[in-house]
Amino acid sequence: MAFGFFCAVFLIAQWRRDNSLVDMGWGLGFVLVTGFAFFFAGHFTTRALIALILVGLWGFRLTYHIVRRNWGKPEDFRYAQWRKQWGRWVVPRAFLQVFMLQALFLMVIVYPVLLIQSSARPGFGGWEAAGVLIWGVGFLFEVVGDRQLAQFKRDAGNKGKILRTGLWRYSRHPNYFGEATMWWGLFVMALPVPWGWTGIIGPLTITYLLRFVSGVPMLERKLRGRPEFERYARVTNAFLPWFPKRQTQGRYRTSSSKTPR
Repeated sequence: MAFGFFCAVFLIAQWRRDNSLVDMGWGLGFVLVTGFAFFFAGHFTTRALIALILVGLWGFRLTYHIVRRNWGKPEDFRYAQWRKQWGRWVVPRAFLQVFMLQALFLMVIVYPVLLIQSSARPGFGGWEAAGVLIWGVGFLFEVVGDRQLAQFKRDAGNKGKILRTGLWRYSRHPNYFGEATMWWGLFVMALPVPWGWTGIIGPLTITYLLRFVSGVPMLERKLRGRPEFERYARVTNAFLPWFPKRQTQGRYRTSSSKTPR
């Protein structure tokens, strides 16, 4: 399902000469895989239904957000840079290193949800409730963070500036933190089902990708060296939200003396 879906997205992307379409298909791919697993397994437990709803809320919202933000604009700078680097090999390399790789990561990340959908074990208890709560915190961070950033960018007076208010005061990427947190919540929901603990590979993978591979590093690479960003980076956590540091006699320390960064 995931690989077939991304093959279709790949063909559309080549027709439009825009490999960043893969980002528009990312959230929708999770919804399709989760929905297929839900109806194919046929257990229809409360746990499975709620997991489907949560993935659907996240996936459809993310798809809408990215399509609304990117549609009609040039190819995202990350994919445009790869297009130049790969030259005549851009098509096969994009297929393998972008589309098929994302399909593989999708299947790894969604694994705890697939465990939930494949289990016939009924019930909805403390673990599930905790998972929904954690998911809700993550959803709040992603939605509010995206909205604050969009509002900031709509103001022409902010062009070239760095957003440092709202959730962005406590994390340089609160939306990425929120996305990872949602998958930790879904993993917690999977703990009561057989082999549920193995689902930890999902949130570990998405957290690692966002923090160290395709999320934070790629977006911040083009900001490095800018004085305003460097000042922001020195006092604000890259991922985990925390109180910003403050400068005292040329050194930075946290505004709370109890918990250092």
